[in-house]
Amino acid sequence: MANLDSAPLEIVVSLFASGNGIRERQDNYYRVLAEADHSTEATPFVEFMLQALCDAIGEAVTTDQVGDHVTDQVRRLLEVVGNKKLNSTDLMHALGLSHKPTFRKNYLNPALDGGWLERTQPDSPRSPT
Repeated sequence: MANLDSAPLEIVVSLFASGNGIRERQDNYYRVLAEADHSTEATPFVEFMLQALCDAIGEAVTTDQVGDHVTDQVRRLLEVVGNKKLNSTDLMHALGLSHKPTFRKNYLNPALDGGWLERTQPDSPRSPT
């Protein structure tokens, strides 16, 4: 058996327990568990659990839950910005957003806090440019 590094395993277990695994499949979980118990054959239950774990890992990697902690929203913002200098109204329009507080909370502030984006006029944060 391979020696597993405990840090990645802890991340996977955390993701699996946090809702990316069993909670979404709770009915199937209990059905497969009952079938395995009734037939005294664990294979279907093990296969179910392995598939749920595989799905949780795939989702975690896709949504950056395991990675550099850049949210999907910040990633989208950075893709829109590219090398251009855009004001917040233009950014919101390009992202298809209309609610400024949500834009600030989920997109702009995390990008600024993470150092992935800089204000064009840092001394005037409310400047339109």
